[in-house]
Amino acid sequence: MTDHQVINRTWGCSFLTGYIPEEKIAEIRTAADIVDIISESVVLKKSGRNFLGLCPFHAEKTPSFSVNREKQIFYCFGCGAGGNVFTFLMKHDGMSFPEAVRVVAGKYGIELPVQGQSPEQRRRYSEREKILAINLRAAEFFRGALYRKGTGDRAMAYLHRRQMPAEVLEDFQIGFAPAGWDNLASHARQTGLPLPLVEKAGLIVPRKSGDGYYDRFRERIIFPIQDVGGRVIGFGGRVLDDTLPKYLNSPENPVYHKSRSLYGAHQARNHCRQTGTVFVVEGYFDVLSLQQSGIKNAVATLGTSLTVDHVRMLRGFVGEAGRVVLVYDSDEAGIRAAERSIQVFDKEYVDAQIIVLPAGHDPDSFVCEHGGSRFAALAEKAQSVIPFLMDSAKNRHGLSVEGKVKIVAEMASPLAALADPVKRALYIRELSERLGIEESALLEKIRAAGSDDFKKRAEQRQLPDWKNAENRLERKIVAMMLQFPDILDNIDQRKVLDHFSDSVLRRIGAYVLAQRDRPVRASEIVEAIEGSEDTVAALAMEDEPWNRKSGLQLIAQLLKGGVGRSRDDLMQEILAAEKGSDEASLDRLLAEKYKQAVRREKEKMALLKKE
Repeated sequence: MTDHQVINRTWGCSFLTGYIPEEKIAEIRTAADIVDIISESVVLKKSGRNFLGLCPFHAEKTPSFSVNREKQIFYCFGCGAGGNVFTFLMKHDGMSFPEAVRVVAGKYGIELPVQGQSPEQRRRYSEREKILAINLRAAEFFRGALYRKGTGDRAMAYLHRRQMPAEVLEDFQIGFAPAGWDNLASHARQTGLPLPLVEKAGLIVPRKSGDGYYDRFRERIIFPIQDVGGRVIGFGGRVLDDTLPKYLNSPENPVYHKSRSLYGAHQARNHCRQTGTVFVVEGYFDVLSLQQSGIKNAVATLGTSLTVDHVRMLRGFVGEAGRVVLVYDSDEAGIRAAERSIQVFDKEYVDAQIIVLPAGHDPDSFVCEHGGSRFAALAEKAQSVIPFLMDSAKNRHGLSVEGKVKIVAEMASPLAALADPVKRALYIRELSERLGIEESALLEKIRAAGSDDFKKRAEQRQLPDWKNAENRLERKIVAMMLQFPDILDNIDQRKVLDHFSDSVLRRIGAYVLAQRDRPVRASEIVEAIEGSEDTVAALAMEDEPWNRKSGLQLIAQLLKGGVGRSRDDLMQEILAAEKGSDEASLDRLLAEKYKQAVRREKEKMALLKKE
């Protein structure tokens, strides 16, 4: 079986942009509901004609991310990110365009045509999509091994000892990598999977001596790692005894990045929405045990500290008023994690809370012994990060003079890390009252700890270049073209686009003019013009009542300014010709200047007559 046959058999279609007919892409775009798609990653609330939520692309406290169901467009008024349903998946999940088309088509039950592929088409096939297809096949192989009599008996007995019910094993697609050096490698070879890509997926490793490969995962329980949409992006494996390393994860590759992935995210997402809370634990079995005890809103980090991408994903699960609760199995681990997490949570405007379990317990052992209701009771008493650190420091050092000095020394950096000056001031006051120390003395210590970071920590939002004053008129004209098609003939007759300085706006305008005989949706233009998604989305979100008179006045204003800019450039050339005593160029440039003045006056008079 060839490379492309394996991939096509797995997915059922080719997914190459050039080989999905335009009419099929239009059908998918028309069938899709952008609100439903984005709601899988962002909590949206109805606000007038739009839906609002916290932007998944930058840190913000107040929602500025807007989705319009009628226009099938999203746009963030904070960072300028925008586009249509396919663009969102490409930006948010790192998909290629064909992959985004496939995902949306699958959600709405639209079949994509399968077409034969030439060698060149196979070469161009997205590596990312191939690896996802291989991961899916590998997950099936591991699941088959777990349930195969003889092969998976020991692994199944181990899972039963850990009280894992069949429904949890099914929901999380738990599998088993059997003993032996090359079970998966041999299976891949026999079924025609391309071994270099299987290696790139992190499933097999080249032998150090000689040819061939051996399996990365051997005699381990396998935990497929899924993204929010349920696609298998990597794997984790645990030994059945105390052999080291106890856990082994897929290496980083084109589809798996541990700093942007959370185990259990696919299963937990909707439960996080319903409860407004997400629990963040450290291990695979922690998630599974909480799940089987009825706590279905838990995810696990994958051997790394929480990152900005993690926090944005969590914020998308619970919304602006939701809770993120970090669960640790000891005071020491909780303290270290709390100190590391302050800046990343504070920067993303998320107020994290912390639970430290009783000594000797992790979430897995705690719920197995005490049940989910006892865990839920502990969760009700979760503390925010700064109060947790204050209490921990007080419990360790006491309130003697020496103890207070140590507490202040420990709290200086966490307090300095807070970007919100109001929050920082309130916590400084609380610490002052707890310790009986003047706020001014604490403030001096905290300022020293913060040093230059105190000056400016807020993220700087760079507005798109097209929002500057120079081409604001061009932007308004294109917005008018999208919203008031009656003006298109005037735009064309006056060659208005020839006066545009912004190439993206000019291309958008030209596309609208070329399609003037039919209604054009903004979501369509995003795909037609590369690099236009943010601009088109911003223009489509504008909603201004236009009529012919106001439209002609806007055109006249642009033409006046456009010729003026042209005159400025021309004057520079005239001055240069004079300075260089270039009489031939000077005569030509002066004649051009006269023609521009005449043309400008004619255009102005013609427009005014039509008002």
